[in-house]
Amino acid sequence: MYYFDNGATTFPKPQEVYDEIYRAMTEYGANPGRSGHDLALRASRGIYETREDLANLFSVKNPMNIVFTYNCTESLNIGIKGLLKPGDHVITTSMEHNSVLRPIKHLESIGVENTIVRCQRDGQIDPNEIKKAIRKNTRLIVTTHVSNLTGTIMPVKDIGSLAREHGIPYLLDAAQSAGVYQINVEELGVDMLAFPGHKGLLGPQGTGGLYIREGLKVEQFIQGGTGSASYSLNQPEEMPDKFESGTPNAPGIIGLGKGIQYINRRGMDNIRHHEEDLTRYFIEEAARIDGIKLYGPLDASRQGAVVALNIRDLDSSEISFVLNEEFGIYVRPGLHCAPLAHETIGTMEQGAVRFSFGPFNVLEELEYAINALHRISKEL
Repeated sequence: MYYFDNGATTFPKPQEVYDEIYRAMTEYGANPGRSGHDLALRASRGIYETREDLANLFSVKNPMNIVFTYNCTESLNIGIKGLLKPGDHVITTSMEHNSVLRPIKHLESIGVENTIVRCQRDGQIDPNEIKKAIRKNTRLIVTTHVSNLTGTIMPVKDIGSLAREHGIPYLLDAAQSAGVYQINVEELGVDMLAFPGHKGLLGPQGTGGLYIREGLKVEQFIQGGTGSASYSLNQPEEMPDKFESGTPNAPGIIGLGKGIQYINRRGMDNIRHHEEDLTRYFIEEAARIDGIKLYGPLDASRQGAVVALNIRDLDSSEISFVLNEEFGIYVRPGLHCAPLAHETIGTMEQGAVRFSFGPFNVLEELEYAINALHRISKEL
């Protein structure tokens, strides 16, 4: 098996993630925050420890300002829909995932205006173009940190500074960066940070979170039991209970904590440098293959561990099928839930084959993949 689909979900996970999820299910699988007995308290403690680990990872002062969700998509929906009101204006870019674009387009129906700033051919954005798009009623800027299509690293610190200068909240989509790139919400000027647990943070699927800056007024759109203030028929305003109704994914969240601990032990910088080395090798070798078309910055220092390519005018799904069936190589073809990004780089009709690398990929696997692409290019 040659797994190069880490941009969708990292696989495999560190062994301690699997082990702790099993323990959480078999040794203390009670409902956290709803009972006072030992098993419930142990589950609650495990969830809080993961909240603390995340706060330390993102330099968040108060762990209670981190809300657990089931994925980054839910986090982005909360941040976008919970902040914007009729008559507001939001700015985003053409390199965004549909998890940003669809909520924004949906809000048009209630009178929320938007500007989608066009990015350059390699996926990069000029912060001055965002500045030009600011209006009197602009209430939110939302961008990705690392493109899920081209791996382009956005100038988030410049965008964050721009947002603070104009008093506009900044929501950062860290779907492809959390756990691999250093994120300090204060230094980057980030008011809300949406992140998945199952990608760079090496946790299981069904986990994610949203950091919300202290004092930022965001509405929740789910109400229910929180295990707190049960006497009241109104949703509590205290964080994180305001956004965490119902039974949480305790085994998943606790397993996520083990993924973060693995990152801390191995070193985030070490993981990033490893992925940069893999990306650099793959770009250099793939560029030598006849008929290969590469997209994005094509510079491992300016992009995440994501490489999008095509072979001449062959359909990207056909290439992916051959890689899977003939070589046991797992990649992602198509439009990657980012149609405007494909329009930006010129691949809307053909799509692209995305190779995305993770901390457990090794050079020998990439050598095998390069040889497979050589063969496919010759035979097709």
